[in-house]
Amino acid sequence: MEMPTPTDDPTQGEPQGARPVATDDPLEAIARGETAPSLVHDALKREESVLDVDDFNLWYGEAQALFHVSMGVPRGKVTALIGPSGCGKSTLLRSVNRLNDLIDTVRISGDMRLAGDPIYSREIDVIELRKRMGMVFQKSNPFPMSIYENVVYALRIDGENRKQVLDEVCERSLRGAALWDEVKDRLDELALGLSGGQQQRLCIARAIAAEPEVLLMDEPCSALDPIATGKIEDLIQALRGEYTILIVTHNMQQASRTSDYTAFMYLGRMIEYGATEDLFTNPLLRSTEDYITGRFG
Repeated sequence: MEMPTPTDDPTQGEPQGARPVATDDPLEAIARGETAPSLVHDALKREESVLDVDDFNLWYGEAQALFHVSMGVPRGKVTALIGPSGCGKSTLLRSVNRLNDLIDTVRISGDMRLAGDPIYSREIDVIELRKRMGMVFQKSNPFPMSIYENVVYALRIDGENRKQVLDEVCERSLRGAALWDEVKDRLDELALGLSGGQQQRLCIARAIAAEPEVLLMDEPCSALDPIATGKIEDLIQALRGEYTILIVTHNMQQASRTSDYTAFMYLGRMIEYGATEDLFTNPLLRSTEDYITGRFG
């Protein structure tokens, strides 16, 4: 994999007071094959970032999937990535914990930093890096072991075998995932016997057991029914502040309900990024408004 060579991003722009006219719309510039500036709202400047992405590009072979993406993910907040299918949301998310390393044809340029530490440095231990992040996938993936062992798995592989410590972490994590009351008398049962929504909350409990600096969620509700989805959304709200959450979602209502900040992506570009309320009620770009209101995508 090609290592990053951070450079200044000439595509970055600052939001103006009024919405740009249609001829300045970045989607039109992209359609013409031109470089489109990313519009980052001033509210982001007042936040402390725990995860920083600088001029990040990614290719699958000869096909470029991400173009000059730059963003800071605020500490203790929920940030949503939205955009049409194939816009690069999940690719960007999976780049944060270097899951894309598993694809032979991937190469990157640019930089990512977690709490100031370069994610793509040649000296970085990828296994240790991933321990600093929790990952929740689109489809729940509990391990074929007990509920208890699922939750404490990360501690076990780090050599922690003290029962009191494991018990405390298990209970704390299941409570944090709003699952304790439902499974406290079933901890020795196979996790695969839980319902789909319970399995997804178990995966969240497993992710937070290691107290990650960032919790990554890739469309965590897409395979769930409305009731289970509501419970996951309530859980995201409860985890806000204690964890920094970066979530990919195709559901506009979910983004508006659960996130503090929202980034709109299109064809591998970061188009507009700001406070969720501002982006949904007063976006600075016509294209953002058109996507959010369902005029395209």
